[in-house]
Amino acid sequence: MFLRYEEGIIRMMTEVQKIGFIGGGNMAEALIKGLLHGAYPVERILVSEPSDSRREHLAEAYGVCSTPENIELMQQCEIIVLAVKPQIFDEVLSGVASAYREDKLIVSILAGVSCQAIEHHFDGSARVVRVMPNTPALVGEGASAICAGRFASHEDLMLVRHLLETVGQVQMIDERQMDAATGLSGSGPAYVYTIIEALADGGVREGLRRDIAHALAVQTVVGAALMVRETGEHPAILRDRVCSPGGTAITGVSTLENKGLRTTLMEAVSAAAKRSRELGGS
Repeated sequence: MFLRYEEGIIRMMTEVQKIGFIGGGNMAEALIKGLLHGAYPVERILVSEPSDSRREHLAEAYGVCSTPENIELMQQCEIIVLAVKPQIFDEVLSGVASAYREDKLIVSILAGVSCQAIEHHFDGSARVVRVMPNTPALVGEGASAICAGRFASHEDLMLVRHLLETVGQVQMIDERQMDAATGLSGSGPAYVYTIIEALADGGVREGLRRDIAHALAVQTVVGAALMVRETGEHPAILRDRVCSPGGTAITGVSTLENKGLRTTLMEAVSAAAKRSRELGGS
């Protein structure tokens, strides 16, 4: 039964005549790559983007059609992905609202902007699915959280989940949890990049050549993350296996605890979640 349902969602995806991206930035590019990797026809993808250089890049890299006009995209597409900065979403949606019809599905990746705020710009009962993706989607390892607005169907939600699964893993959550997901996974790559940089700097300080320190730091983080994912074990259990009594690892972990790494990361997630709420005006 579940397999037939999944096949039905995939069939629905292939039957969508055109998917449009309002905004052609990094996240739009990642989703375009995922669609094409999943064999979605390139001629069914349209991007509206004001930057000439960005439109040229997307056309050259992926062969997608593009336009500088958001209203043109809204008129032509069945699924519309809102991929602009949240600070300008009012202006953008006001400009395309007249072209909205009830057969269109709105997918928002706008940080902090609620489904209700988007619904308000259209007829008040627009089908909206809200998404918080992250930039590792560009390499097929994204972590996305999704939730449905009041008028989106379960099939709408599953359709968007299938779209996001082409570029990584997806978790379905309640909208009230979306700011937390923004603080964790949406902003999280920036925290990890900082950790990688700091690990490499530590290696350089201890005498490693910069390129070697960087390579070791990157692979250490990748390998540790894969261990957690592939074994399914709690990170604390895996950490304990590295920390032999009186050894180097437990000495390093003790330093991290004394310097407050755990608390700092938790506070970073909370601060980013707070900023997401501010962007949404809540």
